[in-house]
Amino acid sequence: MAVCGLLWLAPERARSCGPPDYCARTDRKIERYAKTPPALGAAGSIITDPSFGSRILRVTDAKSDPMDRGRAFKTTSSAEQNIWNRDSTAFYVLAGGGQDLLYEFDPSTMKARQGEVLKLGWQGEPQFSYSQPDILYGINKDKAAFEEYDIRKRRVRTIYKVSDCLKLSGDDSAHDITVSADDNRLTAAVGPGQDRYTHIVVYDRKLGCRWYNAETGEVGGQWGPKGSIPIPDRALLHNSRMSKSGKYVYMTRGAGLKVGKGYLVWEVDSTNVRACPKQCHSHHALGYSHILGLSGGSHPMDVISVPLDRLDESRHLLPGLEPVRELAGWYDKHLSWNNTGPEDDAPVCLSTYNANNPDERGAPLNTSGPWENEILCVSTDGKGTVWRFAHTYSTAQNGFWSTPRGNVSQDGRFFAFTSDWQDQLGEAPGGGGNARFRTDVFIVELK
Repeated sequence: MAVCGLLWLAPERARSCGPPDYCARTDRKIERYAKTPPALGAAGSIITDPSFGSRILRVTDAKSDPMDRGRAFKTTSSAEQNIWNRDSTAFYVLAGGGQDLLYEFDPSTMKARQGEVLKLGWQGEPQFSYSQPDILYGINKDKAAFEEYDIRKRRVRTIYKVSDCLKLSGDDSAHDITVSADDNRLTAAVGPGQDRYTHIVVYDRKLGCRWYNAETGEVGGQWGPKGSIPIPDRALLHNSRMSKSGKYVYMTRGAGLKVGKGYLVWEVDSTNVRACPKQCHSHHALGYSHILGLSGGSHPMDVISVPLDRLDESRHLLPGLEPVRELAGWYDKHLSWNNTGPEDDAPVCLSTYNANNPDERGAPLNTSGPWENEILCVSTDGKGTVWRFAHTYSTAQNGFWSTPRGNVSQDGRFFAFTSDWQDQLGEAPGGGGNARFRTDVFIVELK
């Protein structure tokens, strides 16, 4: 694909640019940061990235806090989560302290309007439905129950209580809600807390509950085969996600008990659990039948696609990568694939950041190679295309929440991310823990 900056495209061509055929730059030239970051307006203002030509909306600022405390804002802790509704007319962000704030969004004008502060007593980060634009799913903290919330009617409904499937101890809770693309299956990790989850629960609206005990290797429930998994692996879990098909659950290992290594994949309709045998590194994103991740090889952008039923096979999405000498600390990646369909052929989108970016207000961020501290999408067709949309402008030096974790919209047209804008957004409210400067949420248009 030829390089085509949106700034000089003919109007009729520019209007046709968009997923899955973007017109953004695809070169591998080093694009250095300017001496100072672009000047920002208040929440609601839009700038154009000077290097890549994409429009960037500032969603929040200190005045966006409904509690009038000037809190910072951010996207979810995991780029795997789906914060966008079905037709890109709504999304949610997180406020400092853990509140979820809904926003209405006009995809034609890129105008966002703050809506409701969710007060549903949910545990962890909710997920929008892939099939219904008004439905948001979460897990009730006190009931340990799957719930759905209609954001238009403002009506909550309990779907299923985890305690009807498992006997819970006093310190058990449910986290990491995932919903299949047809809304039929919901999953959660259950246990005392992150890194100590013991069970995966899958609720099928037609068949009932099914569970996997990662600590003992047993599978049981109201449907499907029961018994021990065929491998000796035993683990406490860090987190879990379900494929959009509802057929697979991906799990990462936590602290404590560890027999085996690599992430785990449970084929839900069976007792089959497989352990990743190689290239099991970093963050991942699930489609219908594939999982995308990083190989951990000689280049930090070596994205691989792995069939969920054949974890020993992998396909490299970016051939011809030159080895990087100083790989450690160069940059990390968070993958988002909310836009993929049943064929798993949509581009995967991500943000990158360098753990060693300068921690000086306004200082240019590291750019020792292409794609560093940028927002990108990578083709999954094997052609090796990387579309470059914007710089992140985030130092990643203000604690975990300043890393520019991002979430692509289900239609592949927008990417919401967190940034401290090179420490230009003001001081972190209330000290901000290990953060000196605040973060806000931004949306870049993908064309």
